[in-house]
Amino acid sequence: MSTVRRSVRTLVKRPASWTERLDEEQFAYLLILPAFLLVGAMAFWPLVRTFQLSLHEDNLFGGGYVGEFVGFENYAALLSGELDSILGSPFINFGQPFESAVIVTLIFTFVSVLIETLVGFGQALVLDQDFRGRRWVRVAIIIPWAVPIAIQGMIFYLIFQPGIGFGASLMQDLGIFTPTPLINNVDSLIIIIVADVWKTSAFMALLILAGLQSIDRSLYKVGRVSGASRWQQFKYITLPLVLPTLLVAMLFRTIQAMRVFGIVETVSDCSTIPTLSCLVVTTFTAGRYGTSAAVAFITAGIVGAVALVYIVRYADIG
Repeated sequence: MSTVRRSVRTLVKRPASWTERLDEEQFAYLLILPAFLLVGAMAFWPLVRTFQLSLHEDNLFGGGYVGEFVGFENYAALLSGELDSILGSPFINFGQPFESAVIVTLIFTFVSVLIETLVGFGQALVLDQDFRGRRWVRVAIIIPWAVPIAIQGMIFYLIFQPGIGFGASLMQDLGIFTPTPLINNVDSLIIIIVADVWKTSAFMALLILAGLQSIDRSLYKVGRVSGASRWQQFKYITLPLVLPTLLVAMLFRTIQAMRVFGIVETVSDCSTIPTLSCLVVTTFTAGRYGTSAAVAFITAGIVGAVALVYIVRYADIG
């Protein structure tokens, strides 16, 4: 009986002694490992399935989703431009940058995220100050973010519709739009960027504001006592300490911007502003599942590469 008790005690104590040898960081990773494996499996399986689907030809007339196995022919056809007539716009063509899905997506992502970061940072700096009515100002900033995409798209469509809204004529007077009665694809891209900035700058502002409010206020007192100007306080205190939060906010917005679809379809249409997500949807609804999967997998690769740049930069700062 005593031998059995000692065996049971040994079995009970063994896991405890193993976990006690872990430091705090290792123990934290151990706790999140089940959730990480679950989320990873849920994200990894669709990616594997999409890649598998992309290696088959489009099955337009068969009864199943995919046709015969063709390897990387779908990717080669996309990158070589063989499928441009089927897609309705070039997949990638540097000679036609504002008609190429890859280039339009990258332009939209870069310009919109840059402007949203600057506008959101400015809003966060204002909201970080203590003034009367700050709570109501925060509510007012959040309102555009809460507007549904369909309503947002209709608003900006009517504002910039020639003969209906004031936006098109105003932009033409400023020399931003082309002096024609109809809006072309470049003008439509500008409208979509403006609409996206109007809606999602609040998202950036809220994330950056959380980073600003985590800064120890005593650092600013020390800076003022040392004779530091406001610009020097911002440069040497605010910006370095809020930079990790800023990178996380930019990462979230970049991933969202790379997958833009709803605002394009509501303000303009995918034939005027071709994006990667537009190609995925249009080819899938047309029954070209292999091509759609190839475009989706390339999009995932581009998004993953961009996210990796942010993660490496964040690791360098940390």
